[in-house]
Amino acid sequence: MLHLAFDAGTVILRGLAAPGANCALPNVPVALVWDPRIASYRAPAYRYCEVARWLKRFGPDAANGIFPKRSRTDQWSEPELRPYQHAALLSWQLAGRAGIVVLPTGAGKTRVACAAMAAIRCSVLCVVPTRVLLHQWREEIARYYKGPIGCIGDGQRRIEHITVATTEGAYRNMAKLGDHFGMIVVDEAHHFGGGIRDEALEMCAAPLRLGLTATASESVALAQLCDLLGPVVCKLSVHDLAGEWLADFDTVVLELQLTASEQSQYDRAHERFSAVLQSFNRISPRASWNDFVTMAARSEEGKAALAAFRFSRRLTSYPEAKKIALAELLARHRASRVLVFTSDNATAYAIAREHLVMPITCEIDRAEREDALAAFRAGDLRALVSSRVLNEGLDVPDADVAVIVGGVSGGREHVQRVGRLLRPAPGKRALIYELVAARTHEVRKADQRRRALGSTASTTS
Repeated sequence: MLHLAFDAGTVILRGLAAPGANCALPNVPVALVWDPRIASYRAPAYRYCEVARWLKRFGPDAANGIFPKRSRTDQWSEPELRPYQHAALLSWQLAGRAGIVVLPTGAGKTRVACAAMAAIRCSVLCVVPTRVLLHQWREEIARYYKGPIGCIGDGQRRIEHITVATTEGAYRNMAKLGDHFGMIVVDEAHHFGGGIRDEALEMCAAPLRLGLTATASESVALAQLCDLLGPVVCKLSVHDLAGEWLADFDTVVLELQLTASEQSQYDRAHERFSAVLQSFNRISPRASWNDFVTMAARSEEGKAALAAFRFSRRLTSYPEAKKIALAELLARHRASRVLVFTSDNATAYAIAREHLVMPITCEIDRAEREDALAAFRAGDLRALVSSRVLNEGLDVPDADVAVIVGGVSGGREHVQRVGRLLRPAPGKRALIYELVAARTHEVRKADQRRRALGSTASTTS
């Protein structure tokens, strides 16, 4: 008799003869691999559906020992959805309830997930990247679900029919919990697709899968992510929703000149770094940045190049011209709610000291951060400065002006930063300033970020 069971992040099929044996059954799913240690077939848990469908062919001669628990159907109330949210949910359902929904920041991805959970009404594990999002998701789910909500992360480990876990918590516990849930929801899904934490999704047997992200570009990582969660089933951009469902916005790029001394230091550092990088690219044209860093760390010349690279980034993160421009913009928009974004914590703290602006960084504890955000929403604080903590998840709907002092390297994070301002309000039109050091790498990176956003921008030197 065939029997399917869960085992430490895998599914095991017992009762089937070894490959090549006369009694072996034909057309075994590719996902199943013979494990001679236990004389049975084994597959990653996320391939459960593929194996279970094949197993049904054998009727009463096969037993499926994996049964995700069910939650009570009377504890959910269905969220009210906007038309595009309903379309996203429908697309996911029509795709077999496995896939990725791409909606811009502020468009209500969490509500779409809650609607999916309310419709399915089975046990669900929601995976989020940060502790801040852990608590935000629990609060949002509690608006529609009246039962207890479990928590894995931030020092807690309580399993319920509906449970929210940090990525790290899910990774550490999935070998035991991978068969507890009928559905898995992955927020900020772009963090997966090529890293060791992918194992958290691989070890989960949940047949229903929903990935949520604000950005999904074509890449090898996306292909790997689609293998784990399903295809992209709905994709809308900021410009698809701006005006009616998201606030309209304008972008102003200020290209600022370095001082003569700063420009000279930058040029020397950039030249030293570029010479080593170009030499490496000629030898290994398809190598990654990590490959270059690994190679550079093996020689004194390479170490010097990396040091020059870091110096050039520090120099352009907050040069004199950006200090002057930021001071003028904060004065001009003193009546607005302003978010200031930097490329690193050191710059965030420097701005906090210079302008008495509250910093929001990973080093600020949760209670103090929540107090600051509450004061910002109430109007007691008019500005916040952050490097990356505000990029994802934190809800700051009252912000209407952003000053990007230091840009992030990728377009994905830029879209998320801009999205912090786009939560709609009557008559709201957001304003985004991007401070760019002219004649540096920042000009090219700024162009790439704006292309990712798909916006047009006015540029002032």
